[in-house]
Amino acid sequence: MNRSDAYIGTLIDDLVTKGCNEPYRMMTSRSEYRLLLRQDNAESRLTSLGRDIGLIDNRRWRGFLKRQRQLKGEMKRLAFLTIPAAEAVNALLVSLGTSPLSEGIRAADLLKRPQVYYEHLLPFDPQRPKLPRAVIEELQTEIKYEGYIKKQRQEVERATHQEKVSLSGLDYALIGGLRIEAAQKLAAVAPANLGQASRISGVNPADISVLMIYMEKKHRQRGEK
Repeated sequence: MNRSDAYIGTLIDDLVTKGCNEPYRMMTSRSEYRLLLRQDNAESRLTSLGRDIGLIDNRRWRGFLKRQRQLKGEMKRLAFLTIPAAEAVNALLVSLGTSPLSEGIRAADLLKRPQVYYEHLLPFDPQRPKLPRAVIEELQTEIKYEGYIKKQRQEVERATHQEKVSLSGLDYALIGGLRIEAAQKLAAVAPANLGQASRISGVNPADISVLMIYMEKKHRQRGEK
């Protein structure tokens, strides 16, 4: 598993790229993707992997697929459902400590307000489906933190690209512009790819830029041949 898949992915990657001179404690602060590694979305993140390696039986798999359909369906429904600027709606919003509506608003946008939760909208959404509590919790988090989650997923995509840049067989001492300390750390750890190299203590962003330029130049030279 990768760093963006689970905390054990972070643990393994840290031990490989950073080493360990004392007992290692897995804390959430060690992960740069902790907004994605939440307890409420653990099923969404890991069940497919569990199925692939034979840990998830058919009954549990069917239940998982059903909950995923419920989650995606309800998120789509809330994105199109309009909550009117009615007197009862505004009375609720004021009681919750948030500003009233001057016009209708999408339910998903209203749920992005810190004070408003899914259960608060029930009186104004009588057609809503009955959902398990776990689905509701993941739904609320995905909606409320949508912007932050989107940014973090973009960071994962960039990191995934770096993981594809292989560094095998490099002699770091021969790379011009690379600091001596960085070259020594890279030689000692021997990272498999650029992503691992970026997480080595003592290797800074400028060193990674030098490596990226070097690898791009090397790739072009291969293409010309």
